[in-house]
Amino acid sequence: MSHRIVIVGGGAGGLELATRLGRKLGRSGAAQITLVDAKLTHIWKPLLHEVAAGSLNSAEDELNYVAQAKWNHFEFQLGRMCGLQRSTRQIVLAPVLDEDGRQLLPERRIGYDSLVLAVGSTTNDFGTPGAAEHCIFLDTREQAERFHRRMLSHYLRAHASTQTDSAHIDIAIVGAGATGVELAAELHHAARQLAAYGLDRIRPEDMRITLIEAGPRVLPALPERIAQPVHRTLEKLGVTVLTGAAVSEVTAEGLKTADGQFIPASLKVWAAGIRAPAFLKDLDGLENNRINQLLVRPTLQTTLDDDIFAFGDCAACPQPGGDGRNVPPRAQAAHQQASMLTRSLRLKISGQPLPEYRYRDYGSLISLSSFSAVGNLMGNLTGSVMLEGWLARVFYVSLYRMHQMALYGLPRTLLLMLSDRIGRSTEPRLKLH
Repeated sequence: MSHRIVIVGGGAGGLELATRLGRKLGRSGAAQITLVDAKLTHIWKPLLHEVAAGSLNSAEDELNYVAQAKWNHFEFQLGRMCGLQRSTRQIVLAPVLDEDGRQLLPERRIGYDSLVLAVGSTTNDFGTPGAAEHCIFLDTREQAERFHRRMLSHYLRAHASTQTDSAHIDIAIVGAGATGVELAAELHHAARQLAAYGLDRIRPEDMRITLIEAGPRVLPALPERIAQPVHRTLEKLGVTVLTGAAVSEVTAEGLKTADGQFIPASLKVWAAGIRAPAFLKDLDGLENNRINQLLVRPTLQTTLDDDIFAFGDCAACPQPGGDGRNVPPRAQAAHQQASMLTRSLRLKISGQPLPEYRYRDYGSLISLSSFSAVGNLMGNLTGSVMLEGWLARVFYVSLYRMHQMALYGLPRTLLLMLSDRIGRSTEPRLKLH
């Protein structure tokens, strides 16, 4: 029997790993590759803020796991992992229910020789009262589409109103990291587009966006020289930026901060903090940290089981230096780790030593919709190069194209780029449904 590799999680890292292994090991029969995910389709998570604003139609940019598996020599299993039996080398998948609550697939067990957990992360509301009830998170396509429908409903109600005064919409975004910042800019762009299409009872300036950050500045995880121009651009767009403002409670009418300020908002997005999925906590004895991440060694093997790997946002991987810092939860880290694991699993099958992962920071890019982009690129020859405006936007878009190339290859990616260019000339600039 060929070596059984099971990958749980079809996000950017897990899907890229399954695709690479399928091409290298599945095609030749050297290993049996199985990808497990609770959804049938994939969309690149950094695009979810565009789905929420309506700038991106998720139905056109999604990837179907079943088709990807067929084309790349791996197997896809629909299901959500809910348990692990290390003694028998099996994972447990919860029953799958249809939209009416009827059982579509029963509980199943899948055997493995090597298990890779790439289940990503979810938003961490830090137990803030009312956050889970009144805020929308942007962890999934469904959540992003839910936000878009609610926003569009405000516009349609205002458009149908007989009142002569223009209405307004208050939107609060908690967390000024990359997601919160990019969403704020994308929503301002959406407001302009909706007005241009005739839904102008709510004028662009009447979409009142407040970005709230508990830390001292926006983009706290990135260099200050990137954060400063981003802050200035947001303010020029009319976004109210509140720093040093910790949210203490969320209600149906708005948010309360620790210093007693109340921010009215009919639409509220929580984009602050991450944690790994709850099922990883105490997963058959594997070690994890306070935000449920699995502890792994530099080889990305879990600390207590050489046959179980974890990478991406769900793994706490130490950085060299012994200062206690872990690899940051960024897309480029997951991409690098997926590339290394492709080689590592081939070495594991042949009984050879495994390489150790070292994080390489190639810089950061932040998109402010069509208005601007800011970032820095880092390389061995160039050092750190600051980018802003059109050039930064080009590099930002190229990140998604690189993801597509890893999944589809160069010829199909070029066709997708051509299709996107044609679609922009024949379709609305904003999703209006």
